[in-house]
Amino acid sequence: MTVARLDDVRMAEVHLTTPVTDEAIAGLQLGDVVYLSGVLYTAREGVYRKVVDEGQGLPASVRALTNVNFHCSPAATVRPDGTHVVEAVTATASFRFGKSMSRWFERSGARVVVGKAGLTELAYREWFVPHGAVYLTTVGYGMGAAYGRCIRRVVEVHWLQQLGIAQAMWVLEVERLGPFLVEGDREGRSLFALANREIDRRLGEVYTGLPPYAMGRFGETVDRTSEVV
Repeated sequence: MTVARLDDVRMAEVHLTTPVTDEAIAGLQLGDVVYLSGVLYTAREGVYRKVVDEGQGLPASVRALTNVNFHCSPAATVRPDGTHVVEAVTATASFRFGKSMSRWFERSGARVVVGKAGLTELAYREWFVPHGAVYLTTVGYGMGAAYGRCIRRVVEVHWLQQLGIAQAMWVLEVERLGPFLVEGDREGRSLFALANREIDRRLGEVYTGLPPYAMGRFGETVDRTSEVV
């Protein structure tokens, strides 16, 4: 079913296993509620610089395990035996990765990007669609600890000494990590853009029937076309 209006959004619950197949990606609809199981990795500005700007390859072991990139920083600690544990993850806004995304897809093989706040429909069409990729957004704020409970173990960590805890690449085994929403689908459509267009079309209804303001003589108005913001 094509999602053309907010009324079309069904928010079906979808469980994806990594690496996510093209068939699974093609089946996602805007607004679907997604949970991830398997292996994914964190990669943000520091990793992007290494892979995209400096031309360092994504570690072969990572590329063999997964095609899911989470834009986030972990709350990681070192155990007495030298192993690592990640107990929470804080998503970061994906707009900051900007025009690195297209080259990132080429060099990483990523097909699912998870992050905060989403991107524009133009970004999805130009950077995601050519690579058959989709974007999942986190839900609200303060979910870091809840997401952390879905992390089963740290599989690997790369570039920790060079980049530090927040920027290093953490390879995580997860179980039912979520919920996330399908914000950018394989056709390059955006759930947030869809909602914004519908809100804009109907915003006038909010003003219909409002009584005149008592301070109208000082410029208060119920006509949104004459508002000064």
